[in-house]
Amino acid sequence: MLGRSKKRKPSKIDSLIGHQSRVVGDIRFGGGLHVDGQIKGNVASDGDDKATLTVSDRGAIEGEVRVPYIILNGVVRGDVYATEHVELASSARVEGDVYYALIEMAMGAEVNGKLVRITDVHRAPLALDHDGGRVAEAEYE
Repeated sequence: MLGRSKKRKPSKIDSLIGHQSRVVGDIRFGGGLHVDGQIKGNVASDGDDKATLTVSDRGAIEGEVRVPYIILNGVVRGDVYATEHVELASSARVEGDVYYALIEMAMGAEVNGKLVRITDVHRAPLALDHDGGRVAEAEYE
């Protein structure tokens, strides 16, 4: 079993957006966020390097996603930046570019955009920087 890494367990769910819920606006979270409903806005972690976003097959996000870990079964209309791990289930659909350190894709998953591997040099901090509360960004090639 040399060379095989342990499967990462999703973190506990700290926040839930239910199936009949719709959120309009940006969301910042720590820990685990599970989305069964719809979000129209950007989703980002608060600098928690173990933060995990899970989007069910009924969930949808229209906006940019910036998290360390994402498990996607639903739809994201926007770019996805995952500094650690992206897991795309068979019903996952991304309409945008996916920036990842490690990616796992099931048969049937769709990415309508580019797949770009992030190296340590290109990883962007996910937390708010200390200069006025802007989200720091890095250049991706």
